[in-house]
Amino acid sequence: MNMQESYMRRCLELAVLGAGTTSPNPMVGAVIVCDDQIIGEGFTSPYGGAHAEVNAIQQVLDHYGDEAATKLRQSIFYVSLEPCAHYGKTPPCANLIARYKPKKVYIACLDPFAKVNGKGAEILKNAGIAIEIGLLEQEALWLNRRFLTRVQKNRPYVILKWAESADGYLGKEGEQVWISNVASKQLVHKWRAEEDAILVGAKTALVDNPSLTVREWNGKNPKRILIDKLLSVPAEAAIFNDEAETIIFNALKTEWSGHNKYIELENYDWYLPQNILYQLYLMDVQSIIIEGGAKTLSLFIEANLWDEARVFKSKRTLDGGIKAPQVKGELKEIMKISDDQLEIIVNI
Repeated sequence: MNMQESYMRRCLELAVLGAGTTSPNPMVGAVIVCDDQIIGEGFTSPYGGAHAEVNAIQQVLDHYGDEAATKLRQSIFYVSLEPCAHYGKTPPCANLIARYKPKKVYIACLDPFAKVNGKGAEILKNAGIAIEIGLLEQEALWLNRRFLTRVQKNRPYVILKWAESADGYLGKEGEQVWISNVASKQLVHKWRAEEDAILVGAKTALVDNPSLTVREWNGKNPKRILIDKLLSVPAEAAIFNDEAETIIFNALKTEWSGHNKYIELENYDWYLPQNILYQLYLMDVQSIIIEGGAKTLSLFIEANLWDEARVFKSKRTLDGGIKAPQVKGELKEIMKISDDQLEIIVNI
């Protein structure tokens, strides 16, 4: 690995530190190098706060005082995503970088958002700054797959999640059955903290009575999404507690009641997953875990509305029950979680 790749990889490492807090903004990391030394670095603050480039520059200003402007002019910047070129919650980062006129800016990948998409790079070029685009591009695109999906497909990034027995079953009809181990359960809570929303169907809510919160990891609770056509889940169910917002897609009513939001879908049985994802897109939900049972998972699989499947495979056998779903995609990764095997499959 050359030094340029090393610095950009550091940008990607920094960007991940914003997981679960930046949405609907992307996760971005920035590194400033002067005389082969990192003099400033940053990542995107929680939504509404400073972007990665601002935080990195501020670190240089704080540390070097009167010498900061000279240091920045002599520096090379590394950014994991094209600097923004528009006024949103904060001013354009491209303008800020251009003001200091560094020697060069490396950009891992362009930002497809219409108000940026090449405009940030153009601002830097027009300021006479050398730029290079594409350093560790594929890694950067994967890192921001949630943001890119929302911008390019007008829907959230969809993660399917389930645990299946060694003989290929999800559980027993009408029974709560634990298949995965304790370590896998904690990992799932970590995932919940990293995504915007988590969805189950009415049957799962009735049988398992899940709260769908982050209890075994530090982080925010995701929005809870319930598919309940006839509002069969009782008001005292854990999914309606006050620990998080719950959105209930149904065929009977639209009503706001505290942290519970009921949304009636017209023609409920037509294009249900498409309608749900579009409504969530309009609510700025950038990513969602589908954690429901076989019927709910199949809704999204059959509509080909999924991006990633995370499948825990247990050593335990059930000798019958509800068959686990099947997905066709590219096996990206296999890892051991204690005695479970986790497979990550991406839709291609």
